Amino acid sequence: MSKKFNQIIFAIFLLSIVIPCFAAGANKTASEYGNKELALITRITSRLLSKNHYRQQPLDENLSRQLFDEYLDELDPAKLYFTQEDVASLAADRDKLCVQLQNGDSSFAFKAYDVFRKRINEFCLFGEKRLKTPFDFTLNDSFTPDRRKLPRAKDLAELEKLWDLRLKSDVLSYRLMNRIQSEERAQNAKNLTNDDKKREETASKWEIKKPEERVLSRLRDISNEITQKDVIDILGIYLNSLAQVYGPHSNYYAPKLEEDFEMAMNLTLSGIGATLSREGGYIKIVGFTPGGPAALDGRLKVEDRIIAVAQDGEEPVDVIDMPLSKAVQLIRGPEKSKVTLTILPGEKGRSAVPETITIVRDKIVLAENEAKGAIRTVKAFDGKERKIGIITLPSFYMDFESAMKGVPDFKSCTRDVKKILADFKKDKVDAVIMDLRRNGGGSLPEAITLTGLFIPSGPVVQIRSANQKISVKSDNDGEQIYAGPLVILNSKLSASAAEIFSAAIRDCQRGILVGDSRTFGKGTVLDVVPIDRYLKYIGENFKAGSATYETAMFFRTAGGSVQQLGIASDIQLPSLTEHIEVGEMFMDNHLPWDSIRPLPDVKPYIADFDTKVAKLKELSEARIAKNTEYGAFLKKLELYNKYKERNSVSLNEETRWKEYREEKQLQDESDKLYEDRLAGATKKENSGHDLVLTETANIAADFSELK
Repeated sequence: MSKKFNQIIFAIFLLSIVIPCFAAGANKTASEYGNKELALITRITSRLLSKNHYRQQPLDENLSRQLFDEYLDELDPAKLYFTQEDVASLAADRDKLCVQLQNGDSSFAFKAYDVFRKRINEFCLFGEKRLKTPFDFTLNDSFTPDRRKLPRAKDLAELEKLWDLRLKSDVLSYRLMNRIQSEERAQNAKNLTNDDKKREETASKWEIKKPEERVLSRLRDISNEITQKDVIDILGIYLNSLAQVYGPHSNYYAPKLEEDFEMAMNLTLSGIGATLSREGGYIKIVGFTPGGPAALDGRLKVEDRIIAVAQDGEEPVDVIDMPLSKAVQLIRGPEKSKVTLTILPGEKGRSAVPETITIVRDKIVLAENEAKGAIRTVKAFDGKERKIGIITLPSFYMDFESAMKGVPDFKSCTRDVKKILADFKKDKVDAVIMDLRRNGGGSLPEAITLTGLFIPSGPVVQIRSANQKISVKSDNDGEQIYAGPLVILNSKLSASAAEIFSAAIRDCQRGILVGDSRTFGKGTVLDVVPIDRYLKYIGENFKAGSATYETAMFFRTAGGSVQQLGIASDIQLPSLTEHIEVGEMFMDNHLPWDSIRPLPDVKPYIADFDTKVAKLKELSEARIAKNTEYGAFLKKLELYNKYKERNSVSLNEETRWKEYREEKQLQDESDKLYEDRLAGATKKENSGHDLVLTETANIAADFSELK
């Protein structure tokens, strides 16, 4: 049966849709979307997910219960608004949601949202009254910012106690921020440039506002944002919650979010080049675009939480509890303009105090995302110098449009890496490193052709679709561009196509894997479907958004899936990313690891592979143990773990100030050890100050000697 025929049958099925009338809340804004449009979007999206997602999970009572919990958590991730009584009052629909979805009924979305809106407004009124009375910061109470794993408040009385602690924590954060900035301003006053003075003037204006005023201003902004949501935006949150139940990479994009998503994919707006997520009310940094302003600046780090955003010369706007899409709009802006971010450094854990970082926005230059090659000379364990070729590959890119048009020399990472390898061959390198630490994936065909540069031919990956049919993707050109020692450097941020490439190289023992204990673990194929596609068959035409969902799973040639567990390294190196909770296994509703039959025709390329890996690991561990620079770095990791393990923060100002001073002293001492080591080393020895890459180059040099 053809895909076209299936679409027509699906469209005929939609003609039988029941369009219910429902109360969507008295305070909603005017909308072009009426009951009919909302019902069509609801029914199409829910049916698409249930029929086409890899899970093949029906719209039953079990899924209904999951959707109930997911939607409430999506609205209230920090568990600051819904009480247990609220949840109980909504529970009558708990088992019926999927039946409602199939009838095009999304009334529960608005019913729950009205309760959410009511609680937000109550919190705002509570804050206006409570903030008129000063807090006592001499008491030894505490607050837990991340409440995702904690129970909800039983009733409104218990919720108000929680609100009181939340307000006190927010006010204390601003008090500490002002205290730190005043101290630093006094110390640095003599060395300020004119630009610095202007920024200080802006900061001073912000400090004139009392902490209580800033907290209240943010509460009002949040209340206004929630109150003014359009019906299509509320439905979008609900249907996205449904998609998230199916899998963490499944989403529904309402029309406005769909436009933002397309702009981001096309890089049509200028920004800082950071990938953001929303966690517990905070905007958290989870990655950077290679070559982007943030990556080039270097001060922002993965796990940092953005709490305020200021345009150049303007007052900061708080983004705590702000929807991610709105926060992103604040961070974006005109090319070459400045944006100042107030952050809570991730490396300092829950007790972190705010810091400000100013970055110049810029367009992400495509050339910065291309593969780059460099050669480094290092000594192997025998004392002989070896030339190591290093290829940094930020993504598996490909100009699909030119390829479809038959342009003979279309842009692709395989073509660029091939040219770099040709240059390496002229320079007679002894080994090659593929640095994929920040490679989040990209084109599957490129992962296959890139693997083909390092093997003559052979299978690369197995793909199993929802109907359990398995296909094998192979490199069949018979050409091997580089046959020498190969080391692949990964991290927990290496994902998708990067994992397919790494697994293919490792399973045939063509190269060794170095880096974090594992990669990200994103091993699924995604499909993007515009909902509008189905409307034309029933004579409708309006913007309906789009759905993204997992349709298949990748498997290694050795049989194990890439999904959830990622790809393990042969040699693990100390790094900051190793200690960050990032990866598929930390994402709700992720598809589990699985395995299928390994391919029988995968033969090893390197004799005594395991023996060589064991020797290289032994040499690396001995080298790290004697490296004072690595010792200083390990001290910083120890501090990071210490801060990270704290779940609650003290609301006693002097206790928090003492903690800050002690932590700052430890951090300064650790930084000084690290900087002293760098100052005492040669420029060649420090090349890039990238300890992990330097040690990987040493491993590659040793590998070339063993081979």
